[in-house]
Amino acid sequence: MAEITAAAVKDLRERTGAGFMDCKNALVATDGDVEKAVAWLREKGLAAAAKKAGREAREGLVSSYIHTGGRVGVLIEVNCETDFVARTDEFQKLVRDLAIQVAGMMPQYIDAAAIPAEVIAAKRAELLGDPATQKKPENIRSQIVDGQLGKWYSQVCLLDQPFRDEERSVRDLVTEKIATIGENIRVRRFVRYALGEEL
Repeated sequence: MAEITAAAVKDLRERTGAGFMDCKNALVATDGDVEKAVAWLREKGLAAAAKKAGREAREGLVSSYIHTGGRVGVLIEVNCETDFVARTDEFQKLVRDLAIQVAGMMPQYIDAAAIPAEVIAAKRAELLGDPATQKKPENIRSQIVDGQLGKWYSQVCLLDQPFRDEERSVRDLVTEKIATIGENIRVRRFVRYALGEEL
């Protein structure tokens, strides 16, 4: 069994934001392998985050972001469980990152559940009517359309979008923050303004 040093625990803590004892337990469980410990903490954190998802989040922040040049602006509300967490640097950075995501990626909805049923029905009909889809055998067309809808969600839904240039989605980012901060976090609403839009 590998010796777990304080430096190794500190390094893991800086990389993950997890608590000291959680980092020590992760290193013990993975025999000192830092990469495996990161995965272990992530797995443990995601399980903890799932438990917190049902808890009520009424505190938080309404924040704004104005892109350089003043041509794009975002207002966003992100909720957490306590005002203490809302004042932490980590939560405020998350809210800012989400506002920048909205400014740059132009999502229209928070997630697929927020899309009106008639909009989804219209998009499904549009995809089904596509000549390329019509050329496919009838028994697989609905599967093709479901796949295309999933790709469309990743463009128009904030939580389904890839976070910046990373592999993880915005939903994964929020889930990781729930695990490290220890409270439920929910993006409640946002609005994006672009100068001269819809004139």
